[in-house]
Amino acid sequence: MASLTPLAFAALGLLAESPMHPYEMFQTMLQRRDDQNVKVRPGTLYHQIGRLVDLGYAEALGTAREGNRPERTTYAITDHGRTALEDGLRRMIAEPADEYPEFQLAVSHVDNLSAEDAATALRARARALRTEREQYDEAATGLQAKRLADRFWLDVSYVRAMLTAQIEWLDAAADRIASGDIPWDGPAVPTDTGTTTNSKEPTR
Repeated sequence: MASLTPLAFAALGLLAESPMHPYEMFQTMLQRRDDQNVKVRPGTLYHQIGRLVDLGYAEALGTAREGNRPERTTYAITDHGRTALEDGLRRMIAEPADEYPEFQLAVSHVDNLSAEDAATALRARARALRTEREQYDEAATGLQAKRLADRFWLDVSYVRAMLTAQIEWLDAAADRIASGDIPWDGPAVPTDTGTTTNSKEPTR
């Protein structure tokens, strides 16, 4: 399977639902908050659809004009494209990918901050994620109101669950640091004062 950008893969997934023109695909992505998963811009989307056609994953069905609007070409997924989509989905869902998130890197070096700064930063992140979770709750409410089938917005419920887990960890870590439950001073590897060494003075 040829390598596809996340946006091209998302576009292929939409075409698997039904034939669409690029503008309709763009609007559908925004309504479903796919812009939280991939960077969506109309110009880039048109380019990626053209690449899907070049690869034989999609084909143009025809061009039509509505009123004074520009002509719009409708595209459909091909059998080759559907196979590529299914193969990609199996792999991405079943196999964890190597990812290097910035936050995880920062946490590995958080000891370079004071305990107060570390706890304050963790709590600030928790507040930001609570706001983000509220936005996903609003999105879920809107999708439910539109009676969109659950399988089309499983990603929204997944992200909300991940946000909740992160918030709980951030709150707990900040509390442990602030209370002193996580010591913030001393050596990286504490020495065991209850043991003695068997080292001897060198003989002269």
